[in-house]
Amino acid sequence: MDSIDAAELALSLPEVDPERPSPARIYDFWLGGSQNFEADREAGRRAAEAMPKLPASAQANRSFLRHLVENLVTERGITQFLDLGSGVPTVGNVHEVAQAADPDATVVYIDLDPIAIAHARALLADNATAHAALADLREPDAVLDHPLVRDTIDWTKPVAVLLFSVLHFIPDTIHPERIISAFMEPCVPGSYLALSHGGPDEDAPEGQKAAVRDYATRTGVPVTPRTAGQITPWLAGLEIQPPGVTDIRVWLPSLAESPSAIAPFVGALARKPA
Repeated sequence: MDSIDAAELALSLPEVDPERPSPARIYDFWLGGSQNFEADREAGRRAAEAMPKLPASAQANRSFLRHLVENLVTERGITQFLDLGSGVPTVGNVHEVAQAADPDATVVYIDLDPIAIAHARALLADNATAHAALADLREPDAVLDHPLVRDTIDWTKPVAVLLFSVLHFIPDTIHPERIISAFMEPCVPGSYLALSHGGPDEDAPEGQKAAVRDYATRTGVPVTPRTAGQITPWLAGLEIQPPGVTDIRVWLPSLAESPSAIAPFVGALARKPA
């Protein structure tokens, strides 16, 4: 089973409000996916009208995710992935990229959106080494104690913790740096943290800033763009890998060919030292 209907899911998941846009489903809409409701599409269209770079930015961020996952497997020998805030599965998922490079790679997806997790479980029904768990990354202890995480991740071996396009939904009051620290704490040396994060667009007109506020109001999720300078301290104690905490266009030369086509996104890869 590789696809399920979002509307059918809503009938079986009373906790899902199809009238309330979800960041995960809006992102799915921008990527051309089908696991979204009209409220998600409307919110996504409104945001994209004010900020036309958003859909291309979502696709670029996805390319960056695939690039790092492939690099982690083929160049760094990582075969275990904990994907936090994974969103709705789409083309080029973590398990597909990782298992194409190493069929034995294991992946656990974590998201708090029931639609995202239900779709992931359907996609993974025949995959013995990739799983999806409904959990909130803002509660690291609960995530780490989840049976699927406990039974899938071997903490005596290196792990890659992935936080792509999600930490900008975590306000400073919830301390993103503590979340990172909590997930890296059980990891053995040689493990990695990989992340991407929406950055501020200093040249954005007031209309775009208003659209960000409207997005937060509609989804109930605040958006906090941050610079590389704000993100770097979160990686204290880790070895930041070249080219550093920087725009994802620096990481992916193909994106640099059209530098104005996407909104600022910061990317980073860091290794836990011995």
